[in-house]
Amino acid sequence: MTDLNEEEINARANEKAKKRKAAREKMLADKTREKGLLIVHTGKGKGKSTAAFGLVFRALGNGMKVGIVQFVKGKWETGERHALEKFADQVTIKAMGEGFTWDTQDRARDIAAARGAWDMAKQMIDACRGEDRPYDMILLDELNIVLRYDYLPLEEVVEFLNGRPEMLHVIVTGRNAKQELIDAADLVTEMTQVKHPFREQNVKAQLGIEF
Repeated sequence: MTDLNEEEINARANEKAKKRKAAREKMLADKTREKGLLIVHTGKGKGKSTAAFGLVFRALGNGMKVGIVQFVKGKWETGERHALEKFADQVTIKAMGEGFTWDTQDRARDIAAARGAWDMAKQMIDACRGEDRPYDMILLDELNIVLRYDYLPLEEVVEFLNGRPEMLHVIVTGRNAKQELIDAADLVTEMTQVKHPFREQNVKAQLGIEF
């Protein structure tokens, strides 16, 4: 390996950076289209809803309006819900779940809760079909969970989401996303679990981390 002095190393690095910038600008030159995205966060790793709420706060910071329907965590008191209460003029939260299926131990009740949450989600999305739309982004938190247990007809959900208003962003979270929903989505992120303190250290769910 040829020894280079600091000036030569900097010159070579600057030349590489210049080429990277040119390549980046070329790649972005034809990326001019805008559309409402169907975004799916899935996988066994932690962070699906966390990342989705990150997008919610980013949208709020840009003056956008957001609707949120929580399909499972209705009974949970979460930090994000308390924080979002400070943006009452920009965000609407409907926490309609009754907990995880092992909490209720009542399938019929779970299905009824899922249907009620889905009806609310459809109302929010349908309200955005006019010019004066109330939301720019809608988060359907843990929708994948109720689809996993067949509490809602998958075909109905995918068809409705495919027909969403053109400039409306919709985010769906939850592990085990159905392939049909993945195929319909514009952006899919799979959270991969590498380590988790719950499994490996017997650490319980903690304030500020899980809720």
